[in-house]
This record gives sequence, structure tokens and C-alpha cells, in this order.
Amino acid sequence: MGSHPVNLFFRFILELVFLVVFSLWGYRQIEGWPSVVLAVFMPGVVMLVWGIFNVPDDPSRSGKAPVPVPGILRLFIEFSIFGFALWFLYDLGYQRLCIIYGVLVIVHYIFSIDRISWLLSR
Repeated sequence: MGSHPVNLFFRFILELVFLVVFSLWGYRQIEGWPSVVLAVFMPGVVMLVWGIFNVPDDPSRSGKAPVPVPGILRLFIEFSIFGFALWFLYDLGYQRLCIIYGVLVIVHYIFSIDRISWLLSR
């Protein structure tokens, strides 16, 4: 189920949301032009981490792993990024969105239990 196209699309939407959240949070941390730099830098770093550190042959991804990592580390990376997005939403004052987003992330991982099992076996 974790590799089902509907669940993969759902995860893609969740990923887009965390990129927007990281960007908005970065933008609101400083005044002036450095806020724009941080708004671009924050999601840029997250995209690099998300895309580079992968488990080889992950069926929910392309299967390519520029930097191969164990499954438990990949899960830690994913949970950390989603966790920071939740924290940033809360910090920005969007408590209801934080709760909704958190529930949606949990729902995604419930439907991805087979992928979680697969990652933990790697």
C-alpha cells in the first residue's frame, strides 16, 4: 500500500507542504533581504537531504540512492523533516493547520506500514 500511486501522490502533496512551511518559517525569521535568502535556503537544504539520503531499491522512490543509508536512518530523516514542519507551523501561529497536517502525516504512515516494515528490514 505504501507504493500505491494514490498514497505516493498524497506523500508528494505532504512534501510540497513541508517545503512551503520551511520557506515561510525561514522568511519570517529575519527582517529585510536576508529573509528571502533564508526562505530559499531552508527548503533547498531539505530537498537535498530528502532526495539524496535514500535506501537502495526503495519501491516508493526511484530505487536510486545517491547516498545509501539504512532504512532506520531514512525513517529518522523523514520523521525529523515532518516534525520540524509541524514545529514551524506551530511556531508561526498556525496551530490548527499544525494539527491537521500532523494527522495527515500520521494517516500517510498508517497507509505506508508495509513500506515502514520494508525500511526497518534494510
